[in-house]
Amino acid sequence: MSDGSVHFAIEDRVAKIVFDRPHARNAMTWAMYEQLATACLAIAADSNVRVATFRGAGRTFAAGTDISQFEAFASAEDGMAYEQRLESVIAAIEKLAVPTVAVIEGDAMGGGLLIAAACDIRIGAANAQLGVPIARTVGNCVSMANTARLVAAFGTERTKRMLLLAESISSEEALACGFMVHTVAPEAMEETLSAVCLRLLSHAPITMHIAKESIRRLRAANLPDGDDLLRFAYGSEDFKTGLRAFLSKKRPEWRGR
Repeated sequence: MSDGSVHFAIEDRVAKIVFDRPHARNAMTWAMYEQLATACLAIAADSNVRVATFRGAGRTFAAGTDISQFEAFASAEDGMAYEQRLESVIAAIEKLAVPTVAVIEGDAMGGGLLIAAACDIRIGAANAQLGVPIARTVGNCVSMANTARLVAAFGTERTKRMLLLAESISSEEALACGFMVHTVAPEAMEETLSAVCLRLLSHAPITMHIAKESIRRLRAANLPDGDDLLRFAYGSEDFKTGLRAFLSKKRPEWRGR
C-alpha cells in the first residue's frame, strides 16, 4: 500500500492543500491524515495566510479512509481510536480562522465528504458525487459530531438517504440544497476558484473568523455523547463481516449482530 501524501504550499496568501494518492482515488492513509493535521497547524500559525483550499489530485476529491487499514483493528477500542483521530483532523479544518474552500472534482465519499463538509465554501465539478456508503460496504458508523456536520450540510432527510439507503448526492442536488456554492464544468474550475479566493481575500478577516467560529459553536452546543454507538458498531460481528467482504470485493451478508 502506497501511503500517499498531502501536499501543502502557500501562494499569494492562499494555502493550497492537495490529497495525492490518485491510484487509490485519494483514499486517506494514516500518514496522509497526519500530514493534513500538520498542514492545518501551519496554516493556523501563519498570519499571512488568508484563505485555504483543499482538493484531490487527479479526478477524485477523496474516497474516504483506506479501509485496508481497518484489518489491524482487534476490538471496538481500535475503532474508537480511529474515530478520535478522524475527529481531530476534521475539527482542525473546521477551527481554522481563515475561510476554507473545498474543490470537489469527482467523488467525495466517507471521510472525504466529511473533509469537504468541514470547509466553509464548496465548489464542485458538474459530475461530482457525494456520499457515505458504509451501510452497504463496511458496516461501521459515523460519529455523533460528523452526523451533526452532515445534517447541518444536507438536512436530516438527505442525510438519512446517504446513511440508510447509501445513496450518493449529485453535484446538482448538492447545489440545490446549498452544500455547494458553485458547480462548474472542469474547464471552468480554475477561473471559478480564483474568483472565489479573490473575493474572500478582499473581505475583513476578523469578521469572517468570528462568523465561522460562531457557527461552529452553535452547531457544537449540546452535542450529545455517542461513544456507546461507536463501540456498538466497531465491536459488532457485522463490522468484521463487512470489512472482510469489502477487501475481498464480495457482497456482505449482514446478520445484525
